[in-house]
Amino acid sequence: MQPTATQTPPSAPFTEKRYLTTLVFVTSLFLLWGIAITMGDVLNKHFQNVLNVSKADSGLVQFSIFGAYAIMGIPAGLFMKRFGYKNGVLLGLGLYALGAFLFVPAANAQSFGFFRGALFVLACGLATLEAVAHPFMAALGEPATSDQRINFAQSFNGLGAVIGPLLGSYFILSGVHTNGDLTSVKTLYLIIGGVILTIAVAFSFVKVPALQDAHPEVHAEPEAGFYSGTAEELPEAKGLFGRPHFVWAVVAQFFNVAAQGGTWAFFINYGAEKMGLADAVASRYFALSMVMMMVGRFVGTYLMRFIAPNKLLATFALANAVLCVIIAQSWGWPSFIALLGLNFFFSIMFPTIFSLGLKDLGAKTQQGSSFLVMTVAGGAIFPYLMGKVANHDVAAAYYLPIICYLVIFLFGARLYKVKR
Repeated sequence: MQPTATQTPPSAPFTEKRYLTTLVFVTSLFLLWGIAITMGDVLNKHFQNVLNVSKADSGLVQFSIFGAYAIMGIPAGLFMKRFGYKNGVLLGLGLYALGAFLFVPAANAQSFGFFRGALFVLACGLATLEAVAHPFMAALGEPATSDQRINFAQSFNGLGAVIGPLLGSYFILSGVHTNGDLTSVKTLYLIIGGVILTIAVAFSFVKVPALQDAHPEVHAEPEAGFYSGTAEELPEAKGLFGRPHFVWAVVAQFFNVAAQGGTWAFFINYGAEKMGLADAVASRYFALSMVMMMVGRFVGTYLMRFIAPNKLLATFALANAVLCVIIAQSWGWPSFIALLGLNFFFSIMFPTIFSLGLKDLGAKTQQGSSFLVMTVAGGAIFPYLMGKVANHDVAAAYYLPIICYLVIFLFGARLYKVKR
């Protein structure tokens, strides 16, 4: 047993010239779903205000978004395997735009259930994009720099996550463009849908060059103890889940997104209830926390040239466990600053777990990507649980993510290793 997550050789190029145009478009996908995910967290608070839903019930916004990942993960992977990365991107963008346009009838009906349906369709698009974009980005250059490319692209996911709360603060929570109704939500999502549709049309004209296998399979034999037949008889799914490092990556990613979904869902509530901030001001601080995440991804990408990704992952997980303890104490600004700091250490978790999980999967990389995308369903469950606690004390709800960070720490410290 030996680790494969070592620091990148300085001589390995980040990508090649022939991939640049495609890389720009694929990187833009990370920005687009960053906007969509954090806009959901702004909608949480707006639905509490306008539709009079409780914190726990507003957590069902995240259930609709992240639950779509559990349902769409495998179909997206099968579609990608059958029709290729480019068509997978076009399918994802199409569903994203359709979900955004469905906000118009949802706003007209003033129905929380209709909004959740629209978010579900939109999130099916996000799940498709995410299933495609990670292996797509990994294949745009040498295998040795796949971790760097994925973390680089995820930095723009961080930029999108900054833009989302700022849009929400200005158009939805500030009161400038709304009279306490859903008109601004309808207008904003009409614009978003139009932009996404335009990008889909533009990407349809991009010629994608031949790609590299970022995760070549080193061995074809099943690991001992997981399957008793021959390698030729080994079903694809058995071979995939016969790799402990992949199984643990699935577990770690589930808990990672669970912590992320819960943390973001009640950030604005924490700012309003514990710091006395107006909703729009709390939303701008939420955007600031996303700046921290974007900075963390650039810093993390640089550090991975010198520090093994798994070690950096374990260190950041422990840091967030400590910050959650501070947040739960309600110490005023020290606790709120700790809440802002969570996203700096969140930064590398999703892409690094994703990349470590795909190591050594070879022909099963696309299938593995689908299962890792499905783990985003963790974000569907945890916000509701945190909301139950937050109904009584929003600060105490931040004790719950500590469990998640301990699981991530164990994965980064020990369980990431590929069995030879």
